[in-house]
Amino acid sequence: MELIQENPDLSAYLAADDVIDHHHPVVRETAARLASRSTDSYDYARAAFEFVRDAIPHSQDAGDLRVTWRASDVLERRTGVCFAKAHALAALLRAEDIPTAFCYQRLGVVHGLVAVRLDGSWHRQDPRGNKPGVDARFSLDGERLAFTPDPKSNELDYPVLYAEPHPVVMRALRAASDRPHLWRTLPTAL
Repeated sequence: MELIQENPDLSAYLAADDVIDHHHPVVRETAARLASRSTDSYDYARAAFEFVRDAIPHSQDAGDLRVTWRASDVLERRTGVCFAKAHALAALLRAEDIPTAFCYQRLGVVHGLVAVRLDGSWHRQDPRGNKPGVDARFSLDGERLAFTPDPKSNELDYPVLYAEPHPVVMRALRAASDRPHLWRTLPTAL
């Protein structure tokens, strides 16, 4: 699948905002800790991915009812759904000047992941968190995502790489009082 940059300006994929708050102390401290153990951008990106995938449980898997959406909140509270974990990973990557985009799949409901720009190309990564039947890995050599859409079930990969989290996703996250409420209001399409 050909990935399409929504914004031709690569600097848009490094920006901070109220969701991807990579200027926040908890994001900076986490990024600095991961960077101190990394040898290059690839090593850092892999370490950040594995940290978000493994150290921040997906709230559904953990039975956590809280809904987080701001990157710093995800890192502080150590919980989040796929979108929130993608926001945390994007903040960590952007904190170290690695362009990061938001991308989505439709799997009955919308699922969030990121694309990282390394070696002159975009590479999708899914920090959702592994569990039985899900084995996502950091890879620049072929995708190792949590899920593969089934076209027969009307599932698909959206090819657009967004510089900011999609507004439909953000409306659902911001309006959710808890995870069960979010589950009832998850978008089914972008």
